[in-house]
Amino acid sequence: MAQEKRTTASKFGEIQTGNESWWSANPMAYDWHGELAREPGTAAWFDEIDARFVLGSRLFAHGSKPFDRIIPFESLRGKRVLEIGCGMGLHTELMLKAGADVVSTDISATSVEMTEKRLALKKLVGDVRRCDAESLPFEAGTFDFVWSWGVIHHSSRTGRIVREIARVLKPAGEARIMVYNRDGMAAWVAFWTRHIGRLGFLKRSFDEPLFAATDGFMARYYTKDQLEDLFRTFFDDVSAQVFGQDADVIPLPGRLRRVVGKLVSRGWMERRQATSGAFLFLTARSPFRAGAAGR
Repeated sequence: MAQEKRTTASKFGEIQTGNESWWSANPMAYDWHGELAREPGTAAWFDEIDARFVLGSRLFAHGSKPFDRIIPFESLRGKRVLEIGCGMGLHTELMLKAGADVVSTDISATSVEMTEKRLALKKLVGDVRRCDAESLPFEAGTFDFVWSWGVIHHSSRTGRIVREIARVLKPAGEARIMVYNRDGMAAWVAFWTRHIGRLGFLKRSFDEPLFAATDGFMARYYTKDQLEDLFRTFFDDVSAQVFGQDADVIPLPGRLRRVVGKLVSRGWMERRQATSGAFLFLTARSPFRAGAAGR
């Protein structure tokens, strides 16, 4: 039994090592086809990848300024904030500018390096650390707010991260988390494009093509009920909603999608993304102290 546990732990460790290597070599720069001609880490490069990120989130995230519909900037001033998976650092920058005391973490050395470069260019002061969110290096009850965009579903043991989020939050703290939606348009497109016309495709599980089509060393997809149930193990107040991009609303090749997009209203697209979107966005409040204490 002890040997079996060590073997299992080794497998989980190998997955996290794979995650670290993959994301360090393939940073989330929104350059899907190698089109960016800017030097990585320069101001012009950050401006271009930020514009792509903002555009991709246009149907659900922005009001008077980028991401203010999903990040509570006005309530973050003076608050301790933890970001899990800072990527190239745009959300870190925005929360720092809102007056938050932000600690940004990532398993990827490249993400940490680029976020540090971003903050230096913007003359912002933040705490950027390389660490594995399955075991956060912070005391219990340290943070008022935890933010994570498209990260924790890549982990070998997502449940451990959820437990860690609950542990490091203050009793009245709040977490906002995005993961991939198993019921979204992107998941169904990935399934059919990976398997249609292949012999024996009906014998494959639904998840196999998702893993093959998804960025990262590995990734899980969740239904809304599954995600909410996972967080209810550690939080009292949990709710999730669906968010999506243009491709989730009009699942056509890019050029054709842009043509069709001009024929429909923005309101229709926003309503559609809320049912067919690729993302689940969860808000969790009031962590259970008893459930969050163990490690």
